[in-house]
This record gives sequence, C-alpha cells and structure tokens, in this order.
Amino acid sequence: MSSILPPRPRHLGAKVRICIVASKYNEEFTDALVENTIDELSELMPQSRVDLVRVPGAFEIPVTIANVLHREAPVCVIALGLIIRGSTAHADLVAESVTTSLQQLAVDHRVPIIHEVLLVDDEKQAYARCIGANINRGREAARAATSMIDIFQELDRSIPRTTPRSNA
Repeated sequence: MSSILPPRPRHLGAKVRICIVASKYNEEFTDALVENTIDELSELMPQSRVDLVRVPGAFEIPVTIANVLHREAPVCVIALGLIIRGSTAHADLVAESVTTSLQQLAVDHRVPIIHEVLLVDDEKQAYARCIGANINRGREAARAATSMIDIFQELDRSIPRTTPRSNA
C-alpha cells in the first residue's frame, strides 16, 4: 500500500459532469471522503459539475451507479464508502461484491468508475485513509478521476470509433 498521495494530474478545463455515489454508513469517515474528493475536484477541474448521491451503505453503491449510468451518463463516476471489518466475514463479502460489481459496470458501460469503497481493519486505518493528509483516498479518487477523464478524452480525439462487425 502506498503511504503518500500520487502526484496531481494536470488541470482540466473541460466542462464535464462527474457523479459521486457515496455511502452514509460510517458517516464521520465517508463525509470526509466526500469533502476531500469534492475539494480536490474543484481544484483540478474547476469547470466540472459534480453530482452527489448518498446511499445507506456500501452494498447500495453499485445499483445506484447502474441507475445513474442508465440515465444521462456522466464522464466518470466516483464510488466512496467505508467498510470496517468486524468479527464475521460480512465485511469481506460486501467488499468483494461491491468491487466485482463496480468493475463490471465500468466495463459494460465504458465509463471510468473510481473505486474508493475502502475495507479497513479498524477506525485508526479509517482515519488515516479518509481524514489524514498522507494517504487521503478522497483526494486520490479525485486525481484518478481527473486522469481517467483526460485519458478518455485523448482516446476520443486520437482513436476513431468503429462499429462492431456483423456476421451477416
């Protein structure tokens, strides 16, 4: 695991729409993730529009993103949440399900989905990743989103789209 934030990507001036879908559960930490993500996005992409959808818990994030993508799709979605392990396997099961679902949605819809639904062992780890300055996953999510938007815009400019071949 990296102990520092990745470098900031270049600023993007494009007017784009980004959607954040964030869990309400573990509110102290998820609120900090949301705030740090939005603050960083406003610096990196000041012209962007950021829509925020809050859901009860991490498990509800993928279906909400599917609904968002079914409507007027944003150029990027950021999934934020925090799962703290307990004494059963429940946290690991939820985390695995969320991860698999988010990856499938991204591939199926060809929209970058930044996955910052964190699985941690305790509140100390949660604090370090959500509120702390060194490995703040909210800021990291915004930087990853900015990089992916830049990459996808470059792909749109440089690689022509092709239509799938029919077997007829």
